[in-house]
Amino acid sequence: MNYHQYYPIDVVNGPGTRVTLFVSGCEHQCRGCYNKTTWRVDSGHLFTQELEDQIIADLNDTRIKRKGLSLSGGDPLHPANVVEVLKLVQRVRNECPGKDIWLWSGYTLAELTPEQKAVVDLIDVMVDGKYEQDKRDLNLEWRGSSNQMIHYFGVSFRQRELPF
Repeated sequence: MNYHQYYPIDVVNGPGTRVTLFVSGCEHQCRGCYNKTTWRVDSGHLFTQELEDQIIADLNDTRIKRKGLSLSGGDPLHPANVVEVLKLVQRVRNECPGKDIWLWSGYTLAELTPEQKAVVDLIDVMVDGKYEQDKRDLNLEWRGSSNQMIHYFGVSFRQRELPF
């Protein structure tokens, strides 16, 4: 798997202070995409064990209260990324208690393969659907077009976010 950017401190891609990884590879290639440089799976930098370890260390660094991990791209659920993304998500679940995981994908829940579903089963929030330029809405939180859906399904997210 390749990645384009890693931000150990990010306040834009999800709620709170986060760790964000932009992976390479996107089959959707949406018209109007703001991140076209991530479309090719071989673009960017090789995702290494060292970077994976750094992500875990950054999430557990108590000097900065990070809320969780954000995965974007490209597309974290691109077939070329699923194995590495699953491994990373499993490590976050096992080694970073209390951290939530957000993921952005052009695939919808109904389109997911069993391998992609294995990743989604371990995350808290998924923003799904291709970006549609004619449905662009700057007033939407966490998504670019009105067809995209935000799915809240992680137990850890519900326990921390709901007032009851």
